[in-house]
Amino acid sequence: MEIKLHDKAIGLDHPTYFIADIAANHDGDLERAKLLIRLAREVGADAAKFQNFDAPKIVSDYGFSHMNAQVSHQASWRKSVTEVYRAASIPFEWTAILKEECGKVGIHYFSSPYDFEAIDFLDPYVEIYKAGSGEIDWIEALERMAGKGKPFFVATGASTIGEVQRAVHAILRINKQLVLMQCNTNYTASPGNYDYLHVNVLKTYATMFPDVILGLSDHTHSVAPVLAAVTLGARVIERHFTDSNNRQGPDHKFALNPDNWAKMVAETRILERALGSSDKFIAENEKDTAVVQRRCLRAARDIKAGEVFTREMIDVLRPATPGAIKPYEIPDVIGTKALHDFKFGQELRWKDLGA
Repeated sequence: MEIKLHDKAIGLDHPTYFIADIAANHDGDLERAKLLIRLAREVGADAAKFQNFDAPKIVSDYGFSHMNAQVSHQASWRKSVTEVYRAASIPFEWTAILKEECGKVGIHYFSSPYDFEAIDFLDPYVEIYKAGSGEIDWIEALERMAGKGKPFFVATGASTIGEVQRAVHAILRINKQLVLMQCNTNYTASPGNYDYLHVNVLKTYATMFPDVILGLSDHTHSVAPVLAAVTLGARVIERHFTDSNNRQGPDHKFALNPDNWAKMVAETRILERALGSSDKFIAENEKDTAVVQRRCLRAARDIKAGEVFTREMIDVLRPATPGAIKPYEIPDVIGTKALHDFKFGQELRWKDLGA
């Protein structure tokens, strides 16, 4: 499976595709949003992603105001859920500007839409659609995005395998360009969250959905989960991005800053090089080592022409001189005759032995 964008390809045989989710970290400032785009490009991101939503179309003020208390990551918010979402929303008027800025620095622009109006509005501007984890069972929204005919990235946090299966089947009936992303949707930046990432779910996805590309949408700081995901076959990595984890706002604490982002990309590129081929062979840079570190058969003493080889006349020693007899061939050498004299330590070759 391979997804082709205008200037990149995504798939097992291509470099990992990194998405810097700027999300709410623009803090309501267009210039900050543009700054984060530039910073993300500088530290190796392939895409800068935003989120398009209108607070009344994503959250119920009545629903949240009638909860006993704000929970999870929202418990630390100083404002109501509706107020935070309203402040975090991106005006549609920013879209063309953000896309232009991405084009200037050479990074892809796209956004996660959270209502039908946003889905349709983004179509002329994006090369990719992304559905957040919270949309996993809103099939009509998934189908609307899939129906745009563009690569579709879907996160699967806080969902069951049955819910994922239902969503995947609905999408694939419409659009085969699917990236399925394991995700844990806890946004507290707690060190304990590593116990709940379950990156091994990617193995299940690979078995159940062999025709999709795998990805990881992650909200932790360590490089380790990313390296694990890439090793298991993920080729899309999404993490939130900020210029400083000390800023106030809903997404800054669990986002990666530029230094950590650059480290993540660099370590992943090393991993990709190290993973290499699944074929086992003597690599180009170890061919000399295969001579000096391996062994061949050698004369254990001076040997005269006509002597019949016994095991005691054979040493197994380094180096494995090219063309010499290999150690596994010892049984075939015993009982053969030396066709000429051998010096102590000289390698044995088949052309020098006779019946």
